Amino acid sequence: MMPKMKTRKSAAKRYKITGTGKVKYKKQNLRHILTKKSSKRKRNLRKAGVLADSEVKRVKKLLPYG
Repeated sequence: MMPKMKTRKSAAKRYKITGTGKVKYKKQNLRHILTKKSSKRKRNLRKAGVLADSEVKRVKKLLPYG
């Protein structure tokens, strides 16, 4: 019997795989120095980003049971 594969915990904390197989992530640039950023920009940064198809394959290797 083969052992279980280990999940890369750093990736597991950053990415979530949706039911359709897309990869969601939290956008950067919303932690500090917020006064110079417009309300519109901050509002759009709150939404989850969807990873480009070219990067999905790389991330899914890090999350074997994603």
